[in-house]
Amino acid sequence: MKVTIWGSTGSLPVALHAQDIRSKVVQAVKAAQGRTFASDKEIEAFIAELPFAVGSTYGGNTSCVQVQNGEEYVLFDAGTGLRDFGLHVMQTNKSPCTMHIFMSHLHWDHIQGFPFFIPAFIKGNRINFYGCHEEIEHALRSQQQAPFFPVDLDYMQAERTFKRLEAGKEYEIAGFRVTIIEQFHPGVSYGYRLEKDGKTMVYSTDSEHKDIEDGFLDFFRDADLLIFDAQYSLMDSLHTKENWGHSSNMLGVELAIEAGVKHLCLFHNEPTHGDETLDTVLDNTRKYAALHDDTYPLTVSLAYDGMVIDL
Repeated sequence: MKVTIWGSTGSLPVALHAQDIRSKVVQAVKAAQGRTFASDKEIEAFIAELPFAVGSTYGGNTSCVQVQNGEEYVLFDAGTGLRDFGLHVMQTNKSPCTMHIFMSHLHWDHIQGFPFFIPAFIKGNRINFYGCHEEIEHALRSQQQAPFFPVDLDYMQAERTFKRLEAGKEYEIAGFRVTIIEQFHPGVSYGYRLEKDGKTMVYSTDSEHKDIEDGFLDFFRDADLLIFDAQYSLMDSLHTKENWGHSSNMLGVELAIEAGVKHLCLFHNEPTHGDETLDTVLDNTRKYAALHDDTYPLTVSLAYDGMVIDL
């Protein structure tokens, strides 16, 4: 499997301010003092040495994750990252195509990219939506009705289907074996486990965990990649934001190690956190995971827009 993250931010899309860019440039210039570069390749190598928060950005699109599967497209959620994915499709695939979109739930940050999804406007394309909520079509249609949006859903020319799934059941969809679990989140969300050719990926966002014995260990068991909602700090998830429906980086580590996960990818980033804060979250999470290195070495990353993970 090859996984591409097109949107990694939680709750609402965010963008860098001009001052954020200036700060990155200033830090990069300071780091480059006394150095000379003979080629663009050397410049690229230097940038790669910089802290991620200086040389790049985690981005600000809301949830959208792609899993590559031959000529058909498999995605999770339709946040604003779906727009960038659509532009990618238009640049790389001119022929009619089929897309399978699995919905975790229907909160706005997980559907708001669809009105701007260019492939949906092209006749001959086929878009299959899957989820356990019966209101998927209604939610997409409602957000494109007046006075919220100027273009009605029916203006889109691609063929659309909506298929209701059930948690606890197993399905064969788009070449994957798919299983689903109900998650604790306002309005209920659902996590997905995809298996194919001996590889397993779990997409589990917008899910609050009270402890590591809440029924998810078997669902996460031996996954090659776990994309995990870690929007809050441990303190926030247990106290000030308890029952808000999100989890923490530290509990993600505990669950991943207990379930034998190989790679934990922190996801649904807190939108008020800048790149430097997210760097700190990742560093602290890796330090916590390293306490278990003697018994279980866990790979930990933090999702960013454009991130590609090969399994």
